[in-house]
Amino acid sequence: MEHIRSAFLSCTQLSVLVCLLVVVKAEEPSDDRGGWSLSSDFSFQDEGPCNVDVLDGSSLSYQQFIERYAYSKPVILRGLTDNTKFRLLCSKSSLLQEYGDRKVRLSTANTYSYRKVDVPFQEYVDVLLRPQSTDVLGSNTLYFFGDNNFTEWQSLFEHYEPPPYVLPLTTGAYSFGIAGPGTGVPFHWHGPGYSEVIYGRKRWFLYPPDKEPHFHPNHTTLSWVTETYPNLPEDEAPLECTIRAGEVLYFPDRWWHATLNLDTSVFISTFLG
Repeated sequence: MEHIRSAFLSCTQLSVLVCLLVVVKAEEPSDDRGGWSLSSDFSFQDEGPCNVDVLDGSSLSYQQFIERYAYSKPVILRGLTDNTKFRLLCSKSSLLQEYGDRKVRLSTANTYSYRKVDVPFQEYVDVLLRPQSTDVLGSNTLYFFGDNNFTEWQSLFEHYEPPPYVLPLTTGAYSFGIAGPGTGVPFHWHGPGYSEVIYGRKRWFLYPPDKEPHFHPNHTTLSWVTETYPNLPEDEAPLECTIRAGEVLYFPDRWWHATLNLDTSVFISTFLG
């Protein structure tokens, strides 16, 4: 009961609207979350609908991937690769032991301008890795994703098995991240790529290049989900789905997308450029 009470108190620090979407979880740390979920942690219960194709990786050939998805629409693939070892190396204790004293670069979570802050990884985990609040602007939200020094993290990345379907004339570049519940990147677009969840759950919202979503560039994804998303007309609804550990989402070139971490999440993207 004390765990439930302390978790409820953390929830009340957020807005009432957010608390309607949150389920407080009083649970002990477990190995299936790599130590990233604490007894006082909470997760977002609403995973939303899934209207993106979800396939077993073994059921889709490379030729089928190119013809059906590579240039036309997103797809989620399960069992595409085996990253069991990489997952173990991404546990909280393993990463802090290996990289705790190294600097990580954080970016503000807004769409068109990015402030950068360098902090020791241990400090990020101890101080900044926390749930998101709706009343914080994107320009004041620091997010660990995408600005990694590849040389410093190479010993980790060399154990990652990326998705095998590479587009012609492209190579992959990794972006690795860890973030708390309610965090995420707001709508933006770039080249094609994959995103895999290592621990936790990540909710995705996607629009094709010719259908720009309505959003404020300095509002967080959590703010968009709680304020804009519920009022969207049917013809403006996004493609969306929540991906879990071991699942890989592919998105084509120039597709708008935003993400919302439902738990404390560890994730890695492979950008094809």
